[in-house]
Amino acid sequence: MAILSAINGILLISADNKKNSPYKSSSSPLLQSKFFGNPLIKTLPELPSIGRKSVPSAGPRNEVEQDSKEEVGKQPASLSLDDVNPVGLGRKSRQVFDEVWRKFSELGQLSRTPRNDEDYESVLVGGPMCDFTIPGAADTTVLVVGVTSRVGRILVRKLMLRGYKVKALVRKDDPETLELLPRSVKIVVGDVGEPSTVKTAVEGCNKVIYCATARSNITGDLNRVNHLGVYNLSKAFQDYNHKLAQMRAGRSSKSKLLIAKFNRPEALEGWEVQQGTYFTDLVSSNYDGGMDAKFEFTETGNAVFSGYVFTRGGYVELAKKLSLPLGLTLDRYEGLLFSIGGDGKGYIVILEAGPSGDTSQSKLYFARFTTRVGFGRFRIPFSAFRPVKSEDPPLDPFLVHTLRVRFEPRKQKSTVSAKQAVQDTSSFKMILEYIKALPSGQETDFVLVSCTGSGIEPSTREKVLKAKQAGEKTLRISGLGYTIIRPGPLLVVIPTYKS
Repeated sequence: MAILSAINGILLISADNKKNSPYKSSSSPLLQSKFFGNPLIKTLPELPSIGRKSVPSAGPRNEVEQDSKEEVGKQPASLSLDDVNPVGLGRKSRQVFDEVWRKFSELGQLSRTPRNDEDYESVLVGGPMCDFTIPGAADTTVLVVGVTSRVGRILVRKLMLRGYKVKALVRKDDPETLELLPRSVKIVVGDVGEPSTVKTAVEGCNKVIYCATARSNITGDLNRVNHLGVYNLSKAFQDYNHKLAQMRAGRSSKSKLLIAKFNRPEALEGWEVQQGTYFTDLVSSNYDGGMDAKFEFTETGNAVFSGYVFTRGGYVELAKKLSLPLGLTLDRYEGLLFSIGGDGKGYIVILEAGPSGDTSQSKLYFARFTTRVGFGRFRIPFSAFRPVKSEDPPLDPFLVHTLRVRFEPRKQKSTVSAKQAVQDTSSFKMILEYIKALPSGQETDFVLVSCTGSGIEPSTREKVLKAKQAGEKTLRISGLGYTIIRPGPLLVVIPTYKS
């Protein structure tokens, strides 16, 4: 309907054009034009032809025309095609057709041509294709890496069908590559193994979809595409978001809220080490080794939380009452991000929520996570927290006022270490780098298309999976909001209009 309204609007020209327009024409091509065999205008009123006298076709119609001539000067002249400037009309019609063609170009190439005019009309005006459009997609630019792969070609057309702007990173822009992509896709030539070209590709992008595949099964090529490529692209995208945040006075929709950063001794102020037990065992308490913990800033510049728990049912925890910047609350965020140097042990994050003035009404919510040896980042969404008491309501992040990190020896798994046969489950050591709140959003920032290994030749499956898993690990610790997809083998089907 928008296209028809635009064409009808061209004909609604002020009657003043009759005095100023010396142009006449013998026919109006707009009224006779057809787009794909379908008339663009079906309900326009019958008007006399341009440049020649009107022939009476009916008695009442002729009488109306005569009355109009007699009352010239007494009332405004009625609008007819004689009043239309054919030069301006042709210019407007070309603009309308150019806009129609541009809209069709953005949709990419159709799989199959509809068979009748009704199908064309449904495509032009509110047809099935328009139903796929997502609100706000026109303002979102998606960078797709690996557009020449089978998954990439499908993704590009699906994104454009839903109204997104698509930007493609390709190794070379030869004619064979360009023929695989719709003309409205913005092409950027580069290599995922080169950080400089990747930085140029992410500029102006809101989302990234990585579905690139290695050209060969050589180990170096697999690592360059599946591991190094993910690292370069995630780092460049994160740096670009930080650059935008600095331009917006340090705040953006992707900015994380810094809760604690343990980079100096003063950062440990307000954190308290607490001990407790779930139950009291009077018999075993006479023989256990007790428990102890400490939180200190070492000479190497690390904030270390360490200790041991030999008491049955005992635990130690690190707690602090949160002090957020004025006007910010955790309900604007979707979870917590911990940067931790772990020891392979499991820990519990406990949030205390309730009125800050009356802690007796506070509720406790917990979520478990397991560290790995070495540094890593761990995401814990607020939806993962469960109430300690089953009758308590779900967590409301707006009411959170205290954060605790707890260690308890129970439910710890004994792991075999290279230095010792069995790792002690009663002692722990954790290095804290920072704690942040993750911004909320309806969509993820980075989508990585990985694989499950099915459909790959057994001789190369192990190498491919090793490189893919390395790329997944890189994305997990990048700090970006991510989604990892591991599709199975694709089925070859005959393309149809609906597919």
